[in-house]
Amino acid sequence: MPPHVLRPGSRRRTAAVLVALLATVGVLAGCSRADEGGDAAAPAETSPAAEVRLGYFPNITHAPALISVRNGLFTEELGDTRLTPQTFNAGPDQVSALLGGSIDVAFIGSGPAINAFSRSNGEAVRLVAGSTSAGAQLVTTPDITTPDQLRGKTIATPQLGNTQDVTLKTWLHEHDIPIGDGPDAVTVQNIENPRTLDLFRQGTVAGGWLPEPWSSRLVDAGASVFLDERTLWPDGEFPTTVIIVRTEFLQQHPETVEAILRAEQRAIEFIRDEPEQARTISNQAIEEITGNALTEPVLDRAFGELTFDTDPLAATWPLLAQDAVTAGIADSAADLTGFLEPTAINTVREAAGEPAIDPAGLDAS
Repeated sequence: MPPHVLRPGSRRRTAAVLVALLATVGVLAGCSRADEGGDAAAPAETSPAAEVRLGYFPNITHAPALISVRNGLFTEELGDTRLTPQTFNAGPDQVSALLGGSIDVAFIGSGPAINAFSRSNGEAVRLVAGSTSAGAQLVTTPDITTPDQLRGKTIATPQLGNTQDVTLKTWLHEHDIPIGDGPDAVTVQNIENPRTLDLFRQGTVAGGWLPEPWSSRLVDAGASVFLDERTLWPDGEFPTTVIIVRTEFLQQHPETVEAILRAEQRAIEFIRDEPEQARTISNQAIEEITGNALTEPVLDRAFGELTFDTDPLAATWPLLAQDAVTAGIADSAADLTGFLEPTAINTVREAAGEPAIDPAGLDAS
């Protein structure tokens, strides 16, 4: 086994323990609430929203959103609800928009999703669906073949506290490689993805832990895959992109949230059934947003690294929360009890003939 690959079994055991602990916390919390007594509050009246403000990235990891916007799937499912899309380049900016109330729904990475839930003491957002698994890699100059050869190098991540930033810092910690300046440390720089590509070509950075299509773009520019993040997870599955919603919006407009998820489900089925068309439409959307289309080799490689599904892979989230602590992004692992609201996605999955998701203790029940 290569020295830089963490044995999947070790993460599997850790994840299992964390899931069990989270489930126990959820049961105790439920008992505490039950002991308080009192009548449950009557459910608020709900209605479709007049407008839904949607955030997503011009990345292949957000292909279901790209396709749903460009092909009008969101508009079809939303009916009279007006869609206002907004694109972002990294998850922490989306978190600020969500917590500030300027967007309602976000396709977002797991790290920022946890951060949004934790920063608001579990109040402001809910995880409602998955979207994309895998599609993140540490790519470097070809001469780097062992972890120790990363020492003294600069490695890029998209933004402080984003999903890839957390994962890189966790991985470096697990390999006893310090983060900082000096010949024995790795300098982690938070750089927007297009700039990372430019700096890699110039030789200023030695690589990056990046989502698709940016890992593929660096490979196209001469980088080698040092580590595919799939090797760190059981069955190679981990949530790269999920959907979170402002809690207040979800409570007031569950029909609108379900409509968003129906559109996403249709987009994912389109990707599975018509992969060539899905690639083309995603690339057209990226070109429209950024002004630059992906080359065919980059586009094909990027799609080949990804799996699209509405299952948020709930069992992985306790370990993701612990990773934020290991990476120095959080002081303590977030208690994720109540983070997941699975009602809408299970309704959508049942209509599509797919099984209900496993909440793995993340729901409120």
